[in-house]
Amino acid sequence: MPDPHVVIVGGGFGGLYTARNLKDVPVRVTMVDRHNYHLFQPLLYQVATAGLNPSDIATPIRGIVRKQANVNVLLGDVVSIDTSKKSIALTDGASLAYDYLVLATGATHSYFGHPEWEAIAPGLKTIDDALDIRRRVLLAFEAAERETDPKKQEALLTFVVIGAGPTGAEMAGALSEIARQTMLRDFRRIDPSSARVILLEGKDRVLPPYPPDLSEKARQQLVRLGVEVITNAIVTDVTTDHVSIGERTIATRTVVWAAGVAASPLAQTLGVPLDRAGRVLVEPDLTIPGHKDVFVIGDLAAVRMRGEQWVPGVAPAAIQEGQHTAMNLERAVDGQPLRAFRYNDKGSLATIGRAAAVADFGRFKLSGFLAWFAWLAIHIFFLIGFRNRFLVITQWAWAYLTYQRGARLITGRTSTERSP
Repeated sequence: MPDPHVVIVGGGFGGLYTARNLKDVPVRVTMVDRHNYHLFQPLLYQVATAGLNPSDIATPIRGIVRKQANVNVLLGDVVSIDTSKKSIALTDGASLAYDYLVLATGATHSYFGHPEWEAIAPGLKTIDDALDIRRRVLLAFEAAERETDPKKQEALLTFVVIGAGPTGAEMAGALSEIARQTMLRDFRRIDPSSARVILLEGKDRVLPPYPPDLSEKARQQLVRLGVEVITNAIVTDVTTDHVSIGERTIATRTVVWAAGVAASPLAQTLGVPLDRAGRVLVEPDLTIPGHKDVFVIGDLAAVRMRGEQWVPGVAPAAIQEGQHTAMNLERAVDGQPLRAFRYNDKGSLATIGRAAAVADFGRFKLSGFLAWFAWLAIHIFFLIGFRNRFLVITQWAWAYLTYQRGARLITGRTSTERSP
């Protein structure tokens, strides 16, 4: 009789760590992902702001698990799940049967009922998103260099980031550094340091999940970097030439969305309760109600931590959930009861810019250079593969010493090119 078949959908931290921890378990593992690589999402903003190349933060999944004989990798996009038949359906019409299923498909952007804003204000979840944002930012400087109308030039050099969570704060800080340091000597007709970077937040402070004192320190560091921070700012309209906050209008040609996330639509095909963000309300053992053979982890899962607190959607949480799920799968194969998940909160970190960051380790709180160095060390540690760690630390050291960003390439067809 063949070993039980475990299908893992998603090659992010949750899915990857589940697979790797099943190395010595008597199961057949099939990993399915729409991309052939594992992506280190926390550093996507560095790609979007020309600090790193995509290959620096992504590694082929097949290369990661090639020494693990019980793992097979399939490139495919899962569109629905039939828990009664224990099978998943792919976009190409193929289906895949499972004995145990692990869903770790992550989250996507949420535009709060305004899907028309997505084309104007891209979010940051994939390499394609990061390259699109990089392209828009660099093209804005190029267009400003050619523009003779001062008003239009000012709009081109105004960058608006919507949402002041960790991603928004990172993006705003990095954009300000690009304008005031990296681009400073690249242009002749414009002064890149005159660019405005505006960070909008609907709540009353930046980094709302963090303690108020760290939020204030983060705001101060952003202001020192040249970022204009506007809180209690509810965005009411986003167009190709402006962003509206009530009756106030900001003229801009480049908008980045970092205001909200929604779970992968795949959760809706499970037929189980979801929260307002579309995440699956999982059982304590990370299975779905009524199905002990289906696990949901990572950003797709709503996991209660203690009391009214929920496990945050961060990489360390997904890693722990993946490890715990692998342990429970081994117990299930051995006929033992599943164990409840307990999250070990190791703290939260958010970088803001050059030697600027905040860190919350519970009793210990850091800001400035020490927090930035802790953020750097921890994120380098989590990168998959020695090559990636070496490249990232080398390029960051170079950027820190020279204020340069080497990945300032505009790819794809530009408006100045003629059609063939």
